[in-house]
Amino acid sequence: MDASFSAEEHFRRGEEALGCGQKELALEHFGAAHRLDGTSARYRSHYGLALGLAERRLDRALELCRSAAREEFFQPMHYLNLARLHLAFGFKAEAIRYLRRGLMIDPDNDAISSQLSRLGVRRRPPLVFLRRQHVLNRWIGRLIGRPNAIGEPALLPFEV
Repeated sequence: MDASFSAEEHFRRGEEALGCGQKELALEHFGAAHRLDGTSARYRSHYGLALGLAERRLDRALELCRSAAREEFFQPMHYLNLARLHLAFGFKAEAIRYLRRGLMIDPDNDAISSQLSRLGVRRRPPLVFLRRQHVLNRWIGRLIGRPNAIGEPALLPFEV
């Protein structure tokens, strides 16, 4: 690891390594960036993500990511990192919750939208006060979701 790199250069190299699937190298670079500038929430969030992915240290990783999200609650990237961390440990419901929170901040965020679509998030049942498996929810859901002859969802079981 070159000691002459700036925190931003370590961060950039960490992102490249993480994008290539090199979790340990990403951890080294994000850790160096965090050590050089410990006040940056962005470096802290990515260091937490890499720590969780590379060393499987969920408690410390969540602590770092959550503190970054609390400090910069207006940055959707922190919620994406929290979601990726939760997904890596098998907590899909929590991950979806953080992705939705990130979309509330930035509805046009492509990374969060694509992650949500990859997860295959279900729509809410038509009658939210009934269980999803209730016969009325299943029947209404089929009517709403079934496309008609021209490709639009049929809202009624018959043509008007």
